[in-house]
Amino acid sequence: MDNLPESGVSRLHIWLRRMVKVEPEEIRALLWSFSYFFSLLCAYYILRPMRDEMAIAGGVEHLQWLFTGTFLAMLAAVPLFGWVTSRYPRKQFLPLVYLFFIACLLLFFALFQSGLTHAWVARAFFIWTSVFNLFIVSVFWSFMADLFNDAQAKRLFGFIAAGGTAGALAGPALTATLAIPLGPTNLLLLSAAGLGWAMLCIRRLIAWREGTGPKPAVASEDSGKAPPAGKEQGLGGGALAGLRLIAGSPYLLGICLLILLYTTLSTFLYFQQAQIIRDSFDDPARRTTVFAAMDFAANALTLVGQVFFASRIVKAVGLGWTLALIPLLLAGGFLLLGFAPLLPVLVAVQVGRRAGNYAIMKPAREMLFVVLSQEEKYKAKNVIDTVIYRSGDLLSAWAYAGLQALGLGLSAIAFLAVPVAGGWAWICYRLGRRQEARAKSEEVLP
Repeated sequence: MDNLPESGVSRLHIWLRRMVKVEPEEIRALLWSFSYFFSLLCAYYILRPMRDEMAIAGGVEHLQWLFTGTFLAMLAAVPLFGWVTSRYPRKQFLPLVYLFFIACLLLFFALFQSGLTHAWVARAFFIWTSVFNLFIVSVFWSFMADLFNDAQAKRLFGFIAAGGTAGALAGPALTATLAIPLGPTNLLLLSAAGLGWAMLCIRRLIAWREGTGPKPAVASEDSGKAPPAGKEQGLGGGALAGLRLIAGSPYLLGICLLILLYTTLSTFLYFQQAQIIRDSFDDPARRTTVFAAMDFAANALTLVGQVFFASRIVKAVGLGWTLALIPLLLAGGFLLLGFAPLLPVLVAVQVGRRAGNYAIMKPAREMLFVVLSQEEKYKAKNVIDTVIYRSGDLLSAWAYAGLQALGLGLSAIAFLAVPVAGGWAWICYRLGRRQEARAKSEEVLP
């Protein structure tokens, strides 16, 4: 990608412009970013079917304990990430994150090969995969928000997100094709190879930024000016600086509330999915097939939405309404589940929610971070994407269990979720308008 001749770049630019409004000098960064996200989600989706089946095998009634374990693992991981980002520059700490996860994959490979304490290894794998998923995606989008400015993000983030969706389609396809000839355990090595490619993409993107890439303005509550040029340093601050940054910013606190409402509704739907699919199929292989089919359908719809609709919707209705769109549609989905808690309805709502989230809301949500300072993009964002996200999972998992203990069934819980989705839509709209106001104020800074 870095060695294309000028004529090749021109032809590629003409082809890409049919899908995304990319400028010639942005093509290399766009394609490396696409490839980076492809490799990450391909690596994760190779592992995802194993994680979901382990959750049901461990007992649907015990899911809240797995969510609790995931949250505790997040609490341990976030200060370590904060310490690494404080001491090491971006070109060092980004590869370190992926080297750590590669080492974990090799450890699980050895454990699965040994067959020791399989039940406990399976539980640990579920928790680790849940942490792994959030961390790798959070670090990726922090890097994207740091790499591109606001105008670029609104043009390019939808297409970049499509790279992840393509990876999410390739991952299950690789698993289905290679699981029998290679064995499921050996696929962990393939996942590790995907993370290795992501590290190469990081190096190429940093080289682009330091060479020809435009220097986006770095906004903060105090200043909209970019830091002075020079040798890249660590971000400074303490291991828990992300929490301090969040506590001092109403904008970041609003994003935290958005995430908490998102995870609450996602967890409620995940629990209903587990219960309905468990009651519909006795065979674990059939359940795994249903999960894989839902993944494929959601990811195929997502890819179309990201390539052709995400940036156009933002341009047409603004960031506020773009963010509010999926919560409003999900409110309607829960209403349908309340009246008919059946497998076809569940599949339609879950596939639609996931496709809408990843195609439209996720790229739009990441645009909220573009107008922040570099420290906020990495430290505060990481806390939001991991601890806040998983605390929402934890609280909503126990809340769901509590509602069931009170005797509420699938329909009653679905009806309760409808006004929550309405509140989520309002928060999304307000944050989108706030981001646009901050971006506009940056444009007039001297």
